[in-house]
Amino acid sequence: QLQASGGGLVQAGGSLRLSCAASGRTLSNYAVGWFRQAPGKEREFVSAISWNGRSTYYADSVKGRFAISRDNAKNMVYLQMNSVKPEDTAVYQCAAPKGSYDSFSPKEYGYAFWGQGTQVTVSS
Repeated sequence: QLQASGGGLVQAGGSLRLSCAASGRTLSNYAVGWFRQAPGKEREFVSAISWNGRSTYYADSVKGRFAISRDNAKNMVYLQMNSVKPEDTAVYQCAAPKGSYDSFSPKEYGYAFWGQGTQVTVSS
């Protein structure tokens, strides 16, 4: 089970840090991806990080504003959201692939385990 948290209401230009925690499973051996879905839109890739944190990947829409990181000792993955915009408003989910040490992917089909999302609302 994965659980995303840390969402909330923030003004444009502000910051939020989302967290992804795992219960009953260790995240330290898994790549983790963040996805988001805005009302009336399809779910889209946001960012991903390799199991060891050495590689990261970002959607163009968030590059330079968001930063993904992980603390394997705490079994946590984070998404630091800076300079947020109203178009960042969405439900954010974290996900993990089926196999440990699998590479991360910007595609939904690359992930087998999905957590409940956390709502991020950016006001203008």
